Amino acid sequence: MTKPAKANVREDVKSLTGPERAAVLLLSLGDEHGAPIWKVLDDEEVTEVSQVMANLGTVSSSLIEKLLVDFVSQISSTGAVLGSFDSTERLLTRFLPKDRANMVMEEIRGPAGRTMWDKLGNVNEHVLSAYLKNEYPQTVAVVMTKIKPEHAAKVLAVLPEDFALECVSRMLRMEAVQKDILDKVEITLRKEFMTNLARSSKRDAHEQMADIFNNFDRQTEGRFITALEERNKEACERIKALMFTFDDLSKLDGSAIQTLLRGIEKNKLGIALKGASPTMRDLFFTNMSERAGKILKDDMESMGPVRLKDVDEAQMRMVVVAKELAAKGEILLSAGKAEDELVY
Repeated sequence: MTKPAKANVREDVKSLTGPERAAVLLLSLGDEHGAPIWKVLDDEEVTEVSQVMANLGTVSSSLIEKLLVDFVSQISSTGAVLGSFDSTERLLTRFLPKDRANMVMEEIRGPAGRTMWDKLGNVNEHVLSAYLKNEYPQTVAVVMTKIKPEHAAKVLAVLPEDFALECVSRMLRMEAVQKDILDKVEITLRKEFMTNLARSSKRDAHEQMADIFNNFDRQTEGRFITALEERNKEACERIKALMFTFDDLSKLDGSAIQTLLRGIEKNKLGIALKGASPTMRDLFFTNMSERAGKILKDDMESMGPVRLKDVDEAQMRMVVVAKELAAKGEILLSAGKAEDELVY
């Protein structure tokens, strides 16, 4: 049974911020009465109110009555309203063009911030550097001058040293950046980076089911996949495309592998690699120090035969840790079609 959404809004009306008041008001008015208000808001206002709305949770009827005295007769029978990503998206698509509604939803699903540079300031430095290291040094230099100095320092520190020094040199020589160039950089970041970050947080029933399937042992997973294919092949294919498995870890780059290695228990790592392909083993060993790799190989040899169940559990643990790191923004990963797998 689905648990009710936790109330995130304070009961004291006086303590509510302007965007919180606006979000509750517009949710309560609904699409018919709220549409004229939405239409006069500019893009930044729509994004800011939508961001708050999507994270409201359940708003109590008592708070609504206190805040919306003029609308008591319309909302008192509804008791409460629920602010969520889904309800916000449904509301936006009723009065905004589809492409603009999608853009707003991608904005609020991505990192918080009114401007692109504010948003970049809320992206983990490892994730941001993984993307920027494949860009031109001049582009990176522009980005570094636009984000907060403390965040720029963290990003430069984890970029490849020679590349980071080239970016610093260009920053030192940089003059005022023309607006059209700045706009192009911002558009590129929005299309190629922020959109993918936003998509990674968008979930539906198939994504949730893929997570459940990921936590099955191999035998149970195979049994459910086979049964589902017979009942609903299309849904089964979507789930399989969304599943992130141990083999998908091979798509991570060196820095992400090293981050994962720091988060996984050494005994679990040895058992997981015991049942891995030679290619997967090499990927992890090449991202370890020579000494650490030798110790791990010795440990694996001393294990002797390992039960398949234990290998499954250890590999599943690595997948769980990888997802936890991705949720915290320390690595970026995705399963599915090639174009959606990784963004660097």
